[in-house]
Amino acid sequence: MLRSFIFSTVLFLGFQAGAQTLIMPPEIQKAYDNGTRSLSGKPGKKYWENRGRYTISLTVTPPDNSIRGVEQITYFNNSPDTLRSLNMKLIVNVHRGGGRRGPADTSAGIKVDEIMIRGVKTAWDNNEAITTNQMVNLSDALMPHDSIKLDIAWHYNLSRRPGRDGVIDSTSFYIAYFYPRVSVYDDYRGWDTQPHTGALEFYNDFNDYNVDVTVPKDFMVWATGTLQNPSEVLQPDVSERLKQSMTSDSTIHVATLQDWAGKKVTAQNASNTWKWAATNVSDIAIGISDHYDWDAASVVVDNKTQRRVSMQAAFADSSEDFHHSVQFGRYSLAWFSTHWPGIAYPYPKSNVFQGFADMEYPMMINDSHSDDLVFAELVQDHEQAHTYFPFYMGTNESRYAFMDEGWATTLEYLIGLSEKGQESADKFYKSFRVNGWTHSSHDKENPIITPSPDVTFGAGNNAYGKPSLSYLALKELLGDKLFRKALHNYMNNWNGKHPIPWDYFYSMEKGSGKNLDWFFYNWFFTPGYIDLALAKVDKTAKGYVLDIKNIGGFAVPFDVIATYDDGSNESFHQTPMVWERDQKEIAVNIKTGKVIKTLKLEGGIFVDANEKDNTWTAN
Repeated sequence: MLRSFIFSTVLFLGFQAGAQTLIMPPEIQKAYDNGTRSLSGKPGKKYWENRGRYTISLTVTPPDNSIRGVEQITYFNNSPDTLRSLNMKLIVNVHRGGGRRGPADTSAGIKVDEIMIRGVKTAWDNNEAITTNQMVNLSDALMPHDSIKLDIAWHYNLSRRPGRDGVIDSTSFYIAYFYPRVSVYDDYRGWDTQPHTGALEFYNDFNDYNVDVTVPKDFMVWATGTLQNPSEVLQPDVSERLKQSMTSDSTIHVATLQDWAGKKVTAQNASNTWKWAATNVSDIAIGISDHYDWDAASVVVDNKTQRRVSMQAAFADSSEDFHHSVQFGRYSLAWFSTHWPGIAYPYPKSNVFQGFADMEYPMMINDSHSDDLVFAELVQDHEQAHTYFPFYMGTNESRYAFMDEGWATTLEYLIGLSEKGQESADKFYKSFRVNGWTHSSHDKENPIITPSPDVTFGAGNNAYGKPSLSYLALKELLGDKLFRKALHNYMNNWNGKHPIPWDYFYSMEKGSGKNLDWFFYNWFFTPGYIDLALAKVDKTAKGYVLDIKNIGGFAVPFDVIATYDDGSNESFHQTPMVWERDQKEIAVNIKTGKVIKTLKLEGGIFVDANEKDNTWTAN
């Protein structure tokens, strides 16, 4: 924590206009020196990433909240390194440590019944494995480009506190982070041993999953991936309605309260095993209920191929907002696919499940109920946007939260423009994402580049509002066409991989053909904020020249609004490019033959911290 703060302060104090460089910490520089990453923005010629193949069988018997599982992991070491141990992630153990989910629960957490490595039983002490990381030594090292098999049996009790996973009601469960997994081993930090406390999010490899979930009859299972055996676990009418929904624009009520009351939803065996499969995804989540409504439809996400995606929702019948979820989802999936980011939704389905978290998972969203339909749609949009960041891109949320939350916030705003119009979208974005930060104290700002665990002030602002404003400022600077080209260059370079901030910087530069070091330095490497001041106005032969000081430091767009003595108004737009040469002070020329009565600097969603010095009135 101390090192990052000192590092950032040195960068700020050493700032000179035109001399910015995107300084790297030693471990990042080493990755570029080793050729796993490149200054072209593309993965280096020696880039690698490890992955796993997970076969998991779960047994769940609601209302009992116990989860029992067995799994086989085939872990592939694609690195050039010899691994003499594996770091296991036990994310469910977050419930033992408290964090934002409430007081610590010493009875919570995962209990490993048996672990076998390469077919040999291996020692495991549940009294020792109480955190979210547990290192397991290997009797024989895992060599480069080799694989290893682990067989694990385990159990735990679902949390009964509202959160990202756990008991929703007595017979509805949301199961996430539920299995022991091998953590990420990457090219710049090695094993990911960042502990989870409930605040920061996740960093996972791209894996393949086959998951069987056995539940009593009359319980439905929804999960990441594609259901492999619908005709075995669903009654014929329900299975047929699900099939019809795959080509329907209209919402189909696949299962209703009446169906549940008549025991007409699931196969009437003593228990049913639901088989799910997903490939090249970073996680899997599961929802279970014996009374949730099930709605579904589909939407075209690729106009060239006419590929359709299934949009589903599972929810309590009394929740009015969720009755709109399928159509909310159809709109967002199509909009994100064709507008921003403009890349077709990459998965076969999306499912919104009513819970407590407002949290994203691959192909699954755990959303809470809201009486406000506008807000409910926005939250769903935000979680759906996370499909691209971090799931499509594989960013490290626990270290660089701005690489996913900042983008989801940006996409939330951009789709809001189409849903609510400019005025409403701007008003909401400012009130929800900007005002709290920009009107607060700025003497302890951490640069956005500060690793998320080391942020000492305004962690939410560093993850959401500030980076979102930077992405929108860059969109302003480049213009939509060039920004889209650069963004697609970044996403194409790093889809299915693990990008870090410098990969984003270099990809955007190469994709746009612009030297943007000054811009990225300004927004990411300095403890800036937004505060412009209209210091002086001079009359010239051709109009007026404005002396504008950048007190906050960030390179933001703004409008100069002139009110003339005849009562008319004119707006002169300035993109962030005006700050390229000097981010402290600029002169803006206003060419006009009219007499200006007042001038005002207006930033729109780039809300100024002190608007009192943004106006000038002629004497």
